[in-house]
Amino acid sequence: MILTVNVQQIVQTMVSTGVHLGHQRSQQNPKMLPYIYREKDDLQIFDLRKTYSYLQRAVSFLSKASSRGKRVLFVGTKKHVAQCIEKTANECNSWYINKRWLGGILTNWKTMRQTIFQLQKEDVSLSKKEKAQKERQRKRLLKYLGGVQTMFQLPDIVIIIGQQKEMKAVRECQKLKIPSLTILDTNCDPSLTNLFIPANDDSLASITYILNKFSKAIKEGQQNYEKKKQIQKRKNINRLKKTNPKKKKHQSFKKNKSKKR
Repeated sequence: MILTVNVQQIVQTMVSTGVHLGHQRSQQNPKMLPYIYREKDDLQIFDLRKTYSYLQRAVSFLSKASSRGKRVLFVGTKKHVAQCIEKTANECNSWYINKRWLGGILTNWKTMRQTIFQLQKEDVSLSKKEKAQKERQRKRLLKYLGGVQTMFQLPDIVIIIGQQKEMKAVRECQKLKIPSLTILDTNCDPSLTNLFIPANDDSLASITYILNKFSKAIKEGQQNYEKKKQIQKRKNINRLKKTNPKKKKHQSFKKNKSKKR
């Protein structure tokens, strides 16, 4: 997926959604300096042409990855973005964590997955008190892990919103070498992620704008993946059709040969 709209028009939309607004200079991470255009009213302003370029790379990466069947996990636990994270993930059939990152979600996923499975499993031998206790545990886990209860494997890509708050997720991605894509504000560190968008990671409007682009790219890739699967399925069916008549002909030849004997 490539952003084909006029660049100037996209830049104007970014300004209207606050994508360009960074933090105060005193909070700046020096590694983000190449992506800053200027300062205004004590706020650092992103170079939106660079932001646009990095956004293009990101949506292209997501589209291509999804077209190969890769799965995505969205992570963002700031209260004001939680709903947006859930909505975006559901739109593009992806997983999400939007309440709290429980340590080991990725690095200890097999154990975490088994815990969810056991809590969802019905056990008729339990007493009423034990059932009530189990239900409380189940609700608590689903509150934090509801967005990954269908995640039977580790994600291929993790999209992180709010790097400084989600450092546990960042470290787990690094440990497992899972590619991460992050929206980076002026106080973030680009060396801790594989791909990034230099942009405002606090404004809901800014985050929604960027996540909408991500969602469209993922859906586009998924559609291409399904098309490829259907084409391959038809090829397999046609291949079987071509081989079956030969088998029948071969079998009838054997029968005729045995009759002559």
